[in-house]
Amino acid sequence: MTTSAPLENGQLTRDSVRLAEHLFRHESGKLVSLLTRTFGVDRLQLAEDVVQETLIRALQTWPYYGIPDNPAAWITQTAKNLALDHVRRENNFRDKEPNIAASAHRWTAEPGDASESIFFDDELSDNRLRMMFACCHPLIPQDARVALTLKTLCGFNIPEIAKAFLTTEAAVAKRLTRARQRIREARIPFEIPTGDEVLVRLESVEQSLYLLFNEGYKASVGESLIREELCREAIGLTNLLTQHPVGNQPRTHALLALMLLNAARLPARLDADGHILLLKEQDRSLWDQSLVAQGMAHLARSAAGDELSAFHLEAGIAACHCMARDYASTDWPRILSLYDRLAELDDSPVVALNRAVAIAQVHGPQAGIEAVESIPKRAQLFTYHLLYAVLGEFESQLDNHAAAATHFRRALDLTEIKSERLFLLARIQDCESRNGR
Repeated sequence: MTTSAPLENGQLTRDSVRLAEHLFRHESGKLVSLLTRTFGVDRLQLAEDVVQETLIRALQTWPYYGIPDNPAAWITQTAKNLALDHVRRENNFRDKEPNIAASAHRWTAEPGDASESIFFDDELSDNRLRMMFACCHPLIPQDARVALTLKTLCGFNIPEIAKAFLTTEAAVAKRLTRARQRIREARIPFEIPTGDEVLVRLESVEQSLYLLFNEGYKASVGESLIREELCREAIGLTNLLTQHPVGNQPRTHALLALMLLNAARLPARLDADGHILLLKEQDRSLWDQSLVAQGMAHLARSAAGDELSAFHLEAGIAACHCMARDYASTDWPRILSLYDRLAELDDSPVVALNRAVAIAQVHGPQAGIEAVESIPKRAQLFTYHLLYAVLGEFESQLDNHAAAATHFRRALDLTEIKSERLFLLARIQDCESRNGR
């Protein structure tokens, strides 16, 4: 495999690091699925370690020898070789070597014709579905299922998972350890379940995909507020799920509708300089109408049956925004009624905080503040920067600029995202200037 020529300056180093990290995020779930399919789900830790080691190899070699012409193939080939090296050291490898070697060869072999390529793509899709359902097996502790899926299939790191669950990194690490141990002890199969067991696991699979999309829509760590590759990955996996008989359920279509409708607004969420634009500031002509149409189609398909899930309600809220011609015509009473019903299904403090925003739109900012203060699990939001950003907006609308600035400063202390920090700094400066008048 040829590589590009190394550069004299540090540009190649920066490019190679960015590319390696991007590919690791994008390809790690596929690689873990392939490795697990070949070597067994009881070797999940081995699969994760091999993928991590592959990233390290890329970061060590690409800056000096150049970026490969086909970086994804390089990563796959390296992961295959490392996995085979590990397994060869085991005493029982000899019995399995022919099957493993034949399967591993197919990972990187050039397809001889179109049908062979299609077969490989189908197998890859099947493996990823198997991995999703294996991670969400009922024998794995419930609080660890989604975390394990995010870690193994979606490439999340522990800090990202901790932020998604509003918990500590130590708690997440403990969950992952328990989950891997349970997989080994129970010899959990690498398969797509059938019968009643499907519905038991499907909820955890959907929750993992939901969190994956949310991390892309509003990142919890890193330089960028939006990580479109995560949104695309979540949409692709959810679409894959809806196309399989086990996932072709109304609630899964509702989840996909929610993702598509929210993704349609991504092009307008930041200005040309990367600064956050509030909903009322966005140029709605930039919204992707093709995604809106797809989202509405899946929302219609989700209406089959009698089930009303949280995904149905959230997709309905997203549809209200997408159908409004402009900000002034947004049907906030309808959105509030949907949040009222959502709060009955999901007592999450984040849902309650979003509901408070809708309350403020309908009944005014003081009612919004009172709604925030009445959130039952509000203590879980004390390290969540959007709690203080929302309170800052409410106080600002009431012309309590000193109080608003205090909230915005607290929010600033709790976020590392550049665009959010710039937004909050601007709000603080505006409050200070208004307070000084």
